[in-house]
Amino acid sequence: MDIKFTRRTFTASALAAPSLVGTKLMAQTDSAMLQDIDQENIADPYSGTVRRNSSNFKSKDWRPYFSNLRNGVILVDTRSRALHYWSEDESIYRLYPTSVPESDDLTRLGRTSIIRKRIGPDWRPTANMLKRNPDWPKYIPPGPENPLGTHALYLSWQYYRIHGTHDTRKIGRRSSNGCIGLFNEHIAIMFDLTKVGTQVLLI
Repeated sequence: MDIKFTRRTFTASALAAPSLVGTKLMAQTDSAMLQDIDQENIADPYSGTVRRNSSNFKSKDWRPYFSNLRNGVILVDTRSRALHYWSEDESIYRLYPTSVPESDDLTRLGRTSIIRKRIGPDWRPTANMLKRNPDWPKYIPPGPENPLGTHALYLSWQYYRIHGTHDTRKIGRRSSNGCIGLFNEHIAIMFDLTKVGTQVLLI
């Protein structure tokens, strides 16, 4: 979850965020969504500036990580700060930059799955979060101030989610207290592609 709460409002933009797809599937991707992202640079979709806040951003094969593609699979590589998605029939592959937990002790690795999906999520910080950050609000409704962005994929691990963020500065950085963040444009795509039961692995 991107729980580094900021009171600054980030206005939604119609501009597409950067995305990468496997070479053989490039023709199936909306060209407006495809921008070059090298191994250490991520382009901010709102300003167009390039931020050096990612590493080793490259495509992967699903086979070393999953025995099958049932219900589709998501691989989150916390080291390269990237999310990989493969559809069940392997016809769709997506690769997106992410935010990741800001420290090793906040990072949970292993296998889980999507158990719930929500458009316009609300957010309540946990008791531990409020203890560390007593100035945070106890509840934030859906909207531009919500740290979960426009969409959220809830995992079987309590309190862990893959979600959007209105604060695009966090993408490509170690900036969350456990969850995985995406550009709002990317989480909207993942929301449509995934289902309850989609396999998830964090490495």
